[in-house]
Amino acid sequence: MIRLSVNINKIATLRNARGGNLPDVVKAAVDCERFGAQGITVHPRPDERHIRYKDVTDLKKVVKTEFNIEGYPSEGFIKLVCSVKPAQVTLVPDPPDAITSNAGWDIIKNKSFLSDVVAKFKKHGIRVSVFVDTDLDNIRNAYKIGTDRVELYTENYAKQFPANNKKAISPYVAAAKALKGSGITINAGHDLNLDNLNYFAKNIPGLLEVSIGHALISDALYFGLENTIQLYLRKLRF
Repeated sequence: MIRLSVNINKIATLRNARGGNLPDVVKAAVDCERFGAQGITVHPRPDERHIRYKDVTDLKKVVKTEFNIEGYPSEGFIKLVCSVKPAQVTLVPDPPDAITSNAGWDIIKNKSFLSDVVAKFKKHGIRVSVFVDTDLDNIRNAYKIGTDRVELYTENYAKQFPANNKKAISPYVAAAKALKGSGITINAGHDLNLDNLNYFAKNIPGLLEVSIGHALISDALYFGLENTIQLYLRKLRF
C-alpha cells in the first residue's frame, strides 16, 4: 500500500497567525497518526513562519510512524536534521522567501553539492529523498548523488489533470519508468488532492509514499481531520 504522510505546516500557520499554541501542532500530529496517517511531514523554513525548529524537536518525541523533514539543506537545516534523526529527509531547492515549493532540483548542475549533503545525512542513518521534476536527464542522473528516493514534484500534474488526465500523467509515468533498476524508489507530492490522487497513484509504478498538506488540511475544515485522512487513504487503496 502507498503510504500517506500528512504535512502539518498549515496547522502551524494557523497557530502562528494568532500566537499561543492553538491549534497544538504536536497534538495534531499525534491525532493524524491515530486517524490512520502513516507518516508526518514538516517543512521548517528559516523565518519559522509555520513550522518552528522547536516544533521539529518536539515532534520527534511523539511521532510513532515515519517522520519526514523537508527543506533546503542550509547549514542550520542540516544541523537540525542530523540532531533529530528523522526516518527521512527530503531535500528541496527552495529559496528562503519561497511561499511554497515551486521546482525540483537540477541534479546535474548541483551534483557535487547534493552528493555531499546526501552523504552527511546517510552517515546519520537517515533515508534521503530529493525533490525533482520529470526531466528525464535529471531522473537518470539521480543515482549519481547517492539518494535513496526521489520525490516527484506534482504541481504540473495537478494543473493539467482536470483538462486531460492522460496528458498530465504521461511525464510522471516516464520518469518512474526511467528509475526502474536504479535502486531509487519514488515519493510524490505537491497539489495532490481528493480529485487527482487516485489516478496518480494507480498509474505510477513503484510509488511508495505521497506527502499531502495544503489540500488535506483545507478539506479537514469541511469534513473533519479524521474523516479527511480516511478519505485520502481510500484513494490510495485499489
